[in-house]
Formats: sequence, structure tokens, C-alpha cells
Amino acid sequence: MPFLAHRQHPIILPPNRVWRSYLGGRTLDTLAGVAKPSDGHFPEDWIASTTRAVNVGRESVVEGRSVVEVAGQAHDLATLLESDPEYFLGATHVARHGARLPLLVKFLDSSIRLHFQVHPTAAFARQFLNSPSGKTEAYQVLAVRPEVAAPCVYLGFQRPPSRTELRRMIAEQDIAALESCFDPIPVAPGDTLLVPGGMPHALGPGLFLVELQEPTDLVVRFEFERGGFVLPEAARFMQRGLDFCLDVFDLTPRSREDVLRTQRCAPKAPVPIGPRSWLEERIGADRTPCFGADRLMLHDRIEWQPRGLELWIVTAGALRLRTGASERRIGRYEKVLLPAGLDPVMLEPESSAEILVCRPPA
Repeated sequence: MPFLAHRQHPIILPPNRVWRSYLGGRTLDTLAGVAKPSDGHFPEDWIASTTRAVNVGRESVVEGRSVVEVAGQAHDLATLLESDPEYFLGATHVARHGARLPLLVKFLDSSIRLHFQVHPTAAFARQFLNSPSGKTEAYQVLAVRPEVAAPCVYLGFQRPPSRTELRRMIAEQDIAALESCFDPIPVAPGDTLLVPGGMPHALGPGLFLVELQEPTDLVVRFEFERGGFVLPEAARFMQRGLDFCLDVFDLTPRSREDVLRTQRCAPKAPVPIGPRSWLEERIGADRTPCFGADRLMLHDRIEWQPRGLELWIVTAGALRLRTGASERRIGRYEKVLLPAGLDPVMLEPESSAEILVCRPPA
């Protein structure tokens, strides 16, 4: 039965911390009001997630799926969406994707460089992994830790090895040789970067960002040790073996200039939505069919009609969000899910507000 009593309310998204093999999370601790923020093995907050995390050795722990709040009541998000999919997701979405939410959004807060890794494309995942989704992803950089002098990511092989040499580097864990395949790609707060399936990559240290991705935890980690933690063998190659996983890699050479030109997503021209407010597309269907993202800048009180299901993350300032059934203040780094069937809402910024609007596939 649909949760009819919960219509016309935003879906509130509490923190949903997830264990990972790398270290980070101090910024997330600070946002949660922890008395002594520290880095550890919970560096991610999975936002509006219907995906279960894959952590070898922690199979007994159900983590990753979001428990959300609607009208003061807690619900498993996947169950909530399935209860009334056309209201929450929209009729067009349901006709194309069913009651499934083909999107996962995260806060990532790294204290160290992540493992070198690569994810399968959707086509590879459908053909060989019995999954409807691969793991194309995108980063919206929010902040950099002050102690990091040269913030960066690693995207694509600038000097790709041969398949045979790559296999040797991974099997022998020749990290110096693997590192020599990459150049660091400089990043700064405000940057938007797209990482397609097949592209070898890693996040650099000290980055706080939003990641949009296809809703899987499929990953080939071809560097086994980071931060003193050694990945068990089952967590390295999707339990398929190294030779199988070599087919995941895109070995196209990509210069640093090529990466900055092709993978950095420049904002489109702003579209006015008020006298001093506007919307600019950051990731459109011309960049990827997997998800979309926009930047909403508010300096006025405006009325907003959700364009299907929308995940909102306030990245600067704060606002009051009023629906026909509720009113709520949304502060910096808080997040809400707006159902597709929500009536127009009133948005009133406190001076100003900046919102990252994340969208599932069209």
C-alpha cells in the first residue's frame, strides 16, 4: 500500500556512514558534531542509497542502504520507493527503469590517496557480471584539507603499459611502476569531473567531494595496500581473478591536457529562475546517460517544481523549503530527496544558497 500519509513531504536523508578499506572521514565527523573528529575506516556517507555495500569480511553487517525520514517516520528507502513508485520516481522513470533507483550519491572524505582502481562499464557489467549497471561516476569537489598543498586526482593512464606489463605490475604489486603510468590531475573546489567505466583512477588525499555513480559496488582494486590495510584477495578482482579483470581496463593513452579537456565538465550557460537566481547544468545527457547534475543558485524566494526525482545537497548557505504539508530549514551539507510527484515547493534562501541537484537517468 502506498504511504499516502507521507505525500507532499520532502524525504530527509540522515547520515549513512559506510566502512571502506581506505582512511578518511574526519570532515564527516565534524559535520555530525563528533567531539573529537578523526580519520578511520568510515570515510563515506551513502546518500539516498538502495545499494548494499560490498565489504569482504563484513558480510554479516548490512550497510549501504539508506534509512530515511518522511513526516517524522523512518523507512528503508528502497521499500519506500517500491510502495508508490510513480509518485516517488515518476511515471516516465517507472516505465523505463521500474521501481529501481539507478543512482547512488555519496560524500567522500579522503585523508590518504585511495587505491588505484577501475570500474566496469555498464555494457561489460551486463555481459559478464549479471548486473544492469556498471560504475561510471563523477566527482563534485567541495573542499580540500588545508594541509594539502597540491590537491589532485588520477584519471586514466597517461603512459599506459601493455596488457602483459600491466598484469606483471599488478601481480607483483610494483607500485612504483603503476604510479609512473599516471600524472596527478590538479583539482579545486567547484570542479566537476566525469570518470567513465574502464578508466583507471584514484582520488588524491584530503578531498571532500560528492560522488555520483551508477548504483553498484563493482570495483577492481589493483593496488592491494593503503593506509596499513591489505585487501583480502576476495576484495581485489570482483572474485573473478586478475586475467578476467584485465578486460575491464581502458588502456587508451590520455595526456593530462586531454583529461582536463574531456573529463572536466564545464557548466552550461545559466538559466534564470528568478531576478537574481539561476540554474546551470553541470552534467547533462550529452556527457553521460547514467545521471545528471545541476547547480542551483538562490538569491530570491522562488517557486520550484521538481523535474522528476531530485536529490538536493546544499553546498553553501541555507534555505527554508516549504511544501503543502511541511516547512524545513536545510543547512549547509544537509540533503533531501524531492519526490517526482511533489507539488511546487517554495524556496527561501537565507541571504543566498547553493544547491547541487543530482538526477537519476532521464
